[in-house]
Amino acid sequence: MAGRPSAGLERVPLVLVTASGRHRYTVEVAATPEAQATGMMFRTHVPPGTGMLFPFDPPRPASFWMRNTFVPLDLVFIGPDRRVLNIEAEATPLSETLRHSAGPVSAVLELAGGEARRIGLRPGDRVDWRVARPGARR
Repeated sequence: MAGRPSAGLERVPLVLVTASGRHRYTVEVAATPEAQATGMMFRTHVPPGTGMLFPFDPPRPASFWMRNTFVPLDLVFIGPDRRVLNIEAEATPLSETLRHSAGPVSAVLELAGGEARRIGLRPGDRVDWRVARPGARR
């Protein structure tokens, strides 16, 4: 719904594997075009240990902006091999500047601004998650 944060999205565990260790998060999954169009818009806070995952099947180049996004975010572009391809750190709230992946991605992860730096996340680091398939048993 326009003007409101996404709600009711599936939440899944996600692990970022960096030189400093394994960092665990619970992320919302923006799996539909509608959820992906809204993303983290209209939110005023990103709680520690959380984020939002935007899966793409098949992998494709991706671009994100910060329209109607009130908090800075780290945009983590994840390649088809589930490795960090590139990071756009601390994207400016409300900016319409496009932030691009460095190639085709299987997902984009949004984290609170500064989180990637805090944990030492770098291109090549591994990202592990599992999203339930439609109709799959849990």
